Amino acid sequence: MNALPRIRVHARNGAVVLQEGICLSFYMHRSHQEVGPSVLLALDVYLEAVGRDVLRWYPDMDGDWQELTAEAWTGQRTALREGNAPRLQLTDRPDGVADHEFNYRGQDLGALSEEDAARTVCALSCWLPTAFLERQGPARVQGLALELATILPFDSGHAGLAFHALSQLSGVRERLEQERILYPGMDVPDEDASQYLGTRVRGIHWMNFLGPSVLGELGGAEALRARLTHPDTAVQPLGEDRAVVTLGDAPDAGDTSQGNVLPAYRELTRVLEPWLTSREAARPYRENEALRRWERRFLD
Repeated sequence: MNALPRIRVHARNGAVVLQEGICLSFYMHRSHQEVGPSVLLALDVYLEAVGRDVLRWYPDMDGDWQELTAEAWTGQRTALREGNAPRLQLTDRPDGVADHEFNYRGQDLGALSEEDAARTVCALSCWLPTAFLERQGPARVQGLALELATILPFDSGHAGLAFHALSQLSGVRERLEQERILYPGMDVPDEDASQYLGTRVRGIHWMNFLGPSVLGELGGAEALRARLTHPDTAVQPLGEDRAVVTLGDAPDAGDTSQGNVLPAYRELTRVLEPWLTSREAARPYRENEALRRWERRFLD
C-alpha cells in the first residue's frame, strides 16, 4: 500500500478544518420510504465496524450540537423508520471535521416535481479515518463497503480517499484547491450536488459501484471488464444487475508532483465518461472553471 498523504489544517481554536479520510457513499434514486429499512441496517453495520460508542453528537433543528443520548438515538432511528425525508448527521466530535461520521439525506420523490424527481436521490455517506485503513488494512475497508453495497439498493456509489473539510471557512477552500491538484485520487465530497445524481455516476474513485441503469447501458459486468485492460483493475458482479470496479488492492491518492497520475483511474474515466455527471449545475452562481478542470483531471 502506498503511503497516504497526511493533511491537517487547524483553525485558530485548534479544531481541525481540513484532513484526509476514507469516504464511503451510496446514492439511491428512490424515495426514503423504500430505502429507510436498508439505511437502518447500514447504520448498524457501520457502528459494528467502528464501535458502538464512537458517534456521540448530532445537530438539532437549529444547527446546534447535542449529545447523542439514548433518547436521542431513539429519535434518530425513529426518523429513519417513520420519516418521509429525514436527514441525519452523526459524528464523533462537535468541533471541526470528524474522524468518524454517518450522514444521510432522505428524499420523498413523490413530493417533488417530475423534473426534480427524475434527478434526486437519497444519499448516504460515512467516514473512516485513514488510521482505520492503516490498522486494519484495505481489505477490511473493502469488505465494509461491499457489505453496505449488499444492503443498499444503490444506483451508484463509491469508496476511497477523500478530503474532509469545512470548506465554507475562510482559507479552507483555497488550501483544498491546492491539495486536490496534487492528489488526483482524493475526492472532494459535495453533498449538495450529490443529491441530484439521478442514476448517473459522480467521479472515479478506488471502488466504483454501478447500478442497473449504467451497468445495463454498458452491456453488463462482462462487457465492462472487456473494456478495461489495466492490470490493477478488477470488476466484480454484485448480483445480476450491479457491479463494483476496484482500482488496485488499496486506495491511491496519486501525486502529480511525482508523476503518479493514476492510469487505472484514467482508463475507467474514459470508459464511464458518458455517464459521469458534473457538479456545475448545482453551483451555477460560482466561478466553475477550476471545478471543470478538476473534474476532468483524468481526461485532459
